[in-house]
Amino acid sequence: MAETEKMDKAVAIVYDADKGRAPRVIASGKGEIARKIIETAREAGVHIQEDSDLVELLAKIPLGQEIPAELYRTVAEVLAFVYKVNEQFKNKLKK
Repeated sequence: MAETEKMDKAVAIVYDADKGRAPRVIASGKGEIARKIIETAREAGVHIQEDSDLVELLAKIPLGQEIPAELYRTVAEVLAFVYKVNEQFKNKLKK
């Protein structure tokens, strides 16, 4: 079974540090929609972070809405990890 087949739910968030606001949910779905979200993210070079508990919580947030304060720390940890991975990848490409 392919990795995307195991992920039956997906949520995409966006964070613009320049605007100084909380991350927002920009896509959410299950089944085929989840697979499309994951596929689109991969095609765009976006890191996929698997966390079924966090997905369950984020999936309850209406599209376009900011994440609640209760999730700031958890989402910040995920974003910090993603930024670190992206920087490492960029550094490898430069070599």
